[in-house]
Amino acid sequence: MTVSLPRTAAAGVLATLAALALSACGAAPDTTSTTADGKSAATATSAADFGGLDKLVAAAKKEGTLNAIALPRDWANYGALIDGFQKKYGIKISDENPDGTSQDEINAVTSRKGQGRAPDVLDLGSSFALSAAQQGLLAPYKVQSYDDIPAGQKDTQARWYNDYGGYISIGCDAKRVKACPTTFADLLKPQYKGQVALNGNPTKSGSAFGGVYAAALANGGSFDDIQPGLDFFAKLKKNGNYTPVESTPATVEKGETPISIDWDYLNAGYADEFKSKGVDWKVTVPSDGQFSQYYSQAINKDAPHPAAARLWQEYLYSAEGQNLWLKGYARPALMTALDKAGTLDKAAAAKLPEVTGTPKFPTEAQQDKAKTVIAGGWAKAVSG
Repeated sequence: MTVSLPRTAAAGVLATLAALALSACGAAPDTTSTTADGKSAATATSAADFGGLDKLVAAAKKEGTLNAIALPRDWANYGALIDGFQKKYGIKISDENPDGTSQDEINAVTSRKGQGRAPDVLDLGSSFALSAAQQGLLAPYKVQSYDDIPAGQKDTQARWYNDYGGYISIGCDAKRVKACPTTFADLLKPQYKGQVALNGNPTKSGSAFGGVYAAALANGGSFDDIQPGLDFFAKLKKNGNYTPVESTPATVEKGETPISIDWDYLNAGYADEFKSKGVDWKVTVPSDGQFSQYYSQAINKDAPHPAAARLWQEYLYSAEGQNLWLKGYARPALMTALDKAGTLDKAAAAKLPEVTGTPKFPTEAQQDKAKTVIAGGWAKAVSG
């Protein structure tokens, strides 16, 4: 979806250098994993290709390892998901660079092709999932609950599908800020000088990208026009309210980023975490810029552990996996289906931040256009 912020450039140059160093070494991928009919597991498009879920489990256990990347334990309750999978199947998860961005994940896939340390699975901001599919990096695979995923939240070729999502929100340290902002318009007030932060760079981070999109919607923009979002941050920078410090729980505790634009499930999770540290963290979904988005799951086409990668997807899209995301304040893609089946964790659902209206999502073409605009204008908007 953190103690040190995920999906941003928070890891800096050291993480980049470490990633490049790892790409130069590592054991070769496991090419021996097969399906029930003796074909390579890397070409399996469903559990049925393995002869059923039990045989997929056996193949994954034989591989014994799953390479994950950019999954902080306190992002949307990923710690519980990682622990649950390892306990259930006895498969070790290696989670590299938990502070990495969606773009870092894609870079790791391309730079480590054929390497044993390449990521098996990816959790990407939706616009980055689209990019990875367009680059031919993803393997088609339908989890058993694939048909229950809403049509607009999955690739027709099953190369990616939404997993969990939420709304852009404003988090605020009520002990440091006398009157917490509740709208994007509020953020321009002079009383918030040097206090407003994003959790990353929108050219690399799905959550920061969503923050700019939400700002656009709050300032006369649309899914087709993200430019007003850039203009908003340029204005925020010019009046001194925007700080380039990337917001993390650590920067919040130090008072460096007392106002943070981030996903509601992250801000809500931070509120729980901060209680024991004396921080009164308030969370509001701004009424003037309601932007909702999902992250997307995908399998590396050249995954070193193809069976374990597919089993991980099955686990995430089971009722157990979906409800664990829900406990992390994230809205799982199968929430409606779970509710209908009677398997939804109602207590966890009741704790979600309140939002009115029905969320709408940008199309693939709209996101591609927005990414192009962001890539060409972000640095200029917040420079100086």
